[in-house]
Order: sequence, then structure tokens, then C-alpha cells
Amino acid sequence: MPSPHIRPNANQPQADTGLPSGWEVRHSNSKNLPYYFNESQKQSRWEPPVGTDTEKLKAYMATNHSANVIAPSRDNVNEGKIRAAHLLVKHKDSRRPSSWRESEITRTKDDAMSILLGHEQRIRSGASTLGELATTESDCSSARKMGDLGFFGKGDMQKEFEEAAFQLKPGEVSGVVETASGLHLIERQAYSFLTWKFDYRPDQITLSSRL
Repeated sequence: MPSPHIRPNANQPQADTGLPSGWEVRHSNSKNLPYYFNESQKQSRWEPPVGTDTEKLKAYMATNHSANVIAPSRDNVNEGKIRAAHLLVKHKDSRRPSSWRESEITRTKDDAMSILLGHEQRIRSGASTLGELATTESDCSSARKMGDLGFFGKGDMQKEFEEAAFQLKPGEVSGVVETASGLHLIERQAYSFLTWKFDYRPDQITLSSRL
């Protein structure tokens, strides 16, 4: 169960979230991430409840959690670590087939691959950036931070993800990377200031704990 919370944008009509009646978006102070809460049922969950209009939820998150926040500079980076962002598309055989976007993911791996290749094409054509797409299309909770996973070292991530990330040059985007969590596109961040779309403090979200 998520930890003590606050209500962001309490004046925002809950109907705009796309959640079923009785559900609302709340914010976990310990995880520094939003979650879903039903007051009458005293039930909380990280994934949206069944019956959620995912398109309305994505629009609500993008509109109500927007701010320009400057992340830490290189001076705070530990030696041997890199910073990366990613876009994750899960499928029904992922080790945890649910996300903040969908309570139950039923797409096949082939369908997930097709979706991710479409995202990759948009990124490489310059039509969008990985961070912009991750905001609404990634099945990782790091979507709230434009896919930013913060700094991590070797041994912190799943092996396939780590190997691909460390091979990238700053600013470079990987091809499709498969892990037990699903299919990823990874962008290694340059050691510079980064603007996040969502108003959350930077914390270290690792694939082992959040996907």
C-alpha cells in the first residue's frame, strides 16, 4: 500500500482523471509518485483501477503535473555512474504485466514490438523526443519524469538494460532492448542540466524495484 499522501490539485474535478467513480489521484511522499485511492473502499494502488479511461488519465497527468524543474548537475554524480532515460512498452508476458497506464496489459510481445518500433521511428525522424513520448506512452512510473531514471552504476539495473545503456554515448538512443520487464528504448543523458515535465523531486527509480 502506498505511504502517507497529499492531494495534488485538489480543486481539479476528479472526473477529468478518467478514473472510475470514487477513485482519485493522490501523491506518495515516500516514493514521490502519484497513486490511485478510493476513499469509500479505503483502497490504494499504484496501477489504475479497472474501468479507467487511459486517454483521459494520460491527459490529466500531463496537464496537472507540469512544471520546469532543473535536475542536479554533474557535480553531484558519483564516479562510474551514468544517467539515462527510457521508454518501456510492456506485454502480457512481462514479469509484471500492469502499469500506471493499464491495470492489466494483454498485448502480445509482437504487438509491443510494433508499438515501440513506431516510437523509435518518430524519435529518429525528429518528430518527437524519447522524453516527450515517455511522458504518455511509457509503462514505467518514470514516465512522470520524461523517462528519467537518474544516475545508476553497474549492477543497479537488469543486465540487458545495463549493457545497452553503458554502450551508448551521451545523447544516443538505443535500438529495442528486451528485458524481463518488457521492451525498452534507452537514451543516455549528457552530463548537463535537464528539464523535466513533471513536478517531482529527483529520486532514484531502478528497474529492479519500480517495473
